[in-house]
Amino acid sequence: MIKDLIGKLTDAFLKDEKSNIGKLFLIVDEQLTALKSALTTAENWRDIDAAKGKALDLLGDNVSQDRGRATDEIYRVLIRGKVARNVSDGTTNRIIEALAKTLNCKPGEIHIVSSKENNEDEPATIIVKKAPIEALSKVGMSATQFSNIVQKTVAAGVRVAYVDLNGTFRFSSSANSIETSQYGFSTDGTDGGTLGGIFQPEDDYPLPI
Repeated sequence: MIKDLIGKLTDAFLKDEKSNIGKLFLIVDEQLTALKSALTTAENWRDIDAAKGKALDLLGDNVSQDRGRATDEIYRVLIRGKVARNVSDGTTNRIIEALAKTLNCKPGEIHIVSSKENNEDEPATIIVKKAPIEALSKVGMSATQFSNIVQKTVAAGVRVAYVDLNGTFRFSSSANSIETSQYGFSTDGTDGGTLGGIFQPEDDYPLPI
């Protein structure tokens, strides 16, 4: 940028960075570069996935979502969840869509059934049979916190019985023959069953939802 500034001078001035006016332009160039960087950062931080700290707090204020003790990663989940819940009608498909948007994962990573579908008799109850374990671990969300988010997403009067956080990996049903299954060992790291497990913080604080 400094060369462009000096190049705009008339021939009455010495067009050299080491000249007095060139040194002044160096100072201006530093300030303009810093300003451009600040404006670029401010523009980027309008994106919820890029915003941090106070900038993220302002995004949360826009949807009336408190931060509480949540980290930036979990606060992003809360903000997305608040927006997604506002357009959810309480049906199973909409609940799954809302949770997928909340956790920034694919709807296929979540499976919800009613207690009746799971051969249980409790009315107005759902069970999360499949949860996005990788997405939860990525943001550092505990099983309890995720269960609370699910409970907040379902319709009033509906209870979340439990969330199944087991993986899909299965051993062969026969010890003496080779069995091909989508739930067995992976061949290239992209297929096969998944292992269970989720991040469990020492301080499992409640979320402001």
